[in-house]
Amino acid sequence: MEHVYELAIIGAGPAGIATAIESYALGMRDIVVLEKDENHNATIRKFYKDNKRVDKDWKGQKVELDGSIYFMDGTKESTLDFFDQLLDNEAVELKTHTEVQKIVKIKEGFEVFIAGGSVRAKYVVVTIGRMGKPNKPDYKIPPSIKNQIHYTLDGCSHGEKVMVVGGGDSAIEYAVELCVRNDVTICYRRGTFRRANPTNQADIYKVMVESSLRAMLNTEIVELESESGKVKVIFSDGESELFDRLVYAIGGTTPSGFLQSSGIREEDGKPVHDENYQTNVEGLFVAGDITQESGGSIALGLNHGFAIANYIQSL
Repeated sequence: MEHVYELAIIGAGPAGIATAIESYALGMRDIVVLEKDENHNATIRKFYKDNKRVDKDWKGQKVELDGSIYFMDGTKESTLDFFDQLLDNEAVELKTHTEVQKIVKIKEGFEVFIAGGSVRAKYVVVTIGRMGKPNKPDYKIPPSIKNQIHYTLDGCSHGEKVMVVGGGDSAIEYAVELCVRNDVTICYRRGTFRRANPTNQADIYKVMVESSLRAMLNTEIVELESESGKVKVIFSDGESELFDRLVYAIGGTTPSGFLQSSGIREEDGKPVHDENYQTNVEGLFVAGDITQESGGSIALGLNHGFAIANYIQSL
């Protein structure tokens, strides 16, 4: 007979790892974590610049940690090391390069379909993040310039004219880092950067005052075209400008198609769940960024994992 795990966790980010570690601490031993990328915390690896600050109280949210995992402020690198150590210290099975296609309720629990097969488990926790699917603009991106359009700093070079689109923490960090060796403009549809944390606000206003970076605030992009090997950006006022490349940092979206195929209801762009993070499907839980309005809080994700582990232990 096919093996049935006690617990299958989809996504090896903070919430997924916390659910596994807290469940193990409570006596559960047959746990598998399924991760589509080559390593855990792919969002931090891909979307956080090197040495980026990682705060426990993300965006000023004061979060008291409930479980056994003690997380504190650090950097991208120290945070990844922290989760490496957690996984190394516990006998939790991590399957990387394993993308989940859908979850189906069966008599024994759930069948989790992956490429080339499936995994069965009594309980399933979905902890996939929003940034695995970054938001893209509503207007069309012509195929001729697609290699000049980015959602991280990968592919960016030196000595280029670059536009960063967005006004949150990631957009500001990208713009500040790029402007050291590039001609950088940040384009944001609002008039201030108040969504960003205080440190990033101070950083961007500093480089703006020093004229190292140009800000186009209250500005909307309506169209992109290709012109002479450049990206032609057309604005809502009819003006246009050429850039070597654009970097979009405009957030991520909930993977609605996946949730729907697994029978999970959504409201206002988020999966419906109760106080224990159990969805409308009994035994199927959600945790982490996917449950949050804007995502991003590692501490909240850790607490979600602790709450789920405790609830399952009580069943």
